[in-house]
Amino acid sequence: MSRPPVEVLVRRLDPDVPLPEYAHPGDAGADLRTTESCELAPGERAVLPTGVAIALPEGYAAFVHPRSGLAARCGVALVNSPGTVDAGYRGEIKVIVVNLDPREPVRFERFDRIAQLVVQQVEKVRFQEAAELPGSARAEGGFGSTGGHAAVGGTAGGNRYASVVSDREGQ
Repeated sequence: MSRPPVEVLVRRLDPDVPLPEYAHPGDAGADLRTTESCELAPGERAVLPTGVAIALPEGYAAFVHPRSGLAARCGVALVNSPGTVDAGYRGEIKVIVVNLDPREPVRFERFDRIAQLVVQQVEKVRFQEAAELPGSARAEGGFGSTGGHAAVGGTAGGNRYASVVSDREGQ
């Protein structure tokens, strides 16, 4: 059983821009379009306007995600992905794009789809200071703590530090 959709008010800042829309049933992200043409050289970035502003209900946020097709075909990424649109923000949604292709420029035309907007319910939390945190299986394991990539040495899923620890324990 599906829930009714969340009502989000949209103000067009460009009268011709299409409203954000889902391309397919079941999509999580609604397409955002740019209102300006732009060409990015390799390594260049730009802030592209979408021509829309939204009013989210309290307890919701919208997240601006990249489009996988632009990433795969053109090397386009979003610099601050995902970008966060808070419930209280009423300004134009803008998207910071970067061309990561090392050789080819990328061109955007007016009303090209440049990103997708995912609206989610978010929890409000109260932060409480603590002298100690409860233990967990992961503990302080951070970046790369689970291994799983050949570039960090060892086998996929392995821990390249395991042999160092074992050698030291045997001394």
